[in-house]
Amino acid sequence: MSLFVIGDTHFSFGSGKPMDVFEGWAGFENKLAHHWRASVSPEDTVVVAGDFSWAMNLEEAAEDFRFLDALPGRKLLVKGNHDYWWTTAAKMDAFVAANGLQNIFFVNNNAYAAGPIAVCGTRGWLIEENTLQDTKMILREAGRLQASLLAGKKLGGEPVAFLHYPPVGPAGACEQILSVLEWAGVKRCHYGHLHAASAARAVTGLHGNIRFSLIASDFLGFRPVLVEKY
Repeated sequence: MSLFVIGDTHFSFGSGKPMDVFEGWAGFENKLAHHWRASVSPEDTVVVAGDFSWAMNLEEAAEDFRFLDALPGRKLLVKGNHDYWWTTAAKMDAFVAANGLQNIFFVNNNAYAAGPIAVCGTRGWLIEENTLQDTKMILREAGRLQASLLAGKKLGGEPVAFLHYPPVGPAGACEQILSVLEWAGVKRCHYGHLHAASAARAVTGLHGNIRFSLIASDFLGFRPVLVEKY
């Protein structure tokens, strides 16, 4: 069994917002499905680290969820900045149950075990912005990350963080998020959100004691990347 990750799938089967207006995205759904089925088995787990769907609500996202559910493996979804469909845990769980989706779960102030890994995460927030509202959001996201990592500690194993926004960048780091990662002893952090020229400037590799990886789907060639085989 294995743990994989990919971010920024940006499905739009029910929302009419195709990604083929962007260079390199034409036919990406078929590419992603092909690579996914070639790598992921039904016993594996895949973290989808934000921006799963362009839909504005759960009902509009139904076809996107069905497409994802039909792919092999257990899927753990983290919230992204474009996941406007994201709502309360109770509503999302009820939607999944009502639609017969068997393999979709949400990382939402909680954690999941995947072999020796405790899957933890949250959306995060922008590094560059520093308004009062941004500060409030960063503190809120830091609290959600801490709650997830505390849940991961109860599960045992290595806590691995999956964020949507990058916690580190060329201009510096989101210190509130970074301090929570360091407090929990996180050694690996995967993030998405960055595309095209922004991806070329992404911070990857070791930053302090944490190894950061960019896992936006176009950056990965629409291939889920292996995190851990167990």
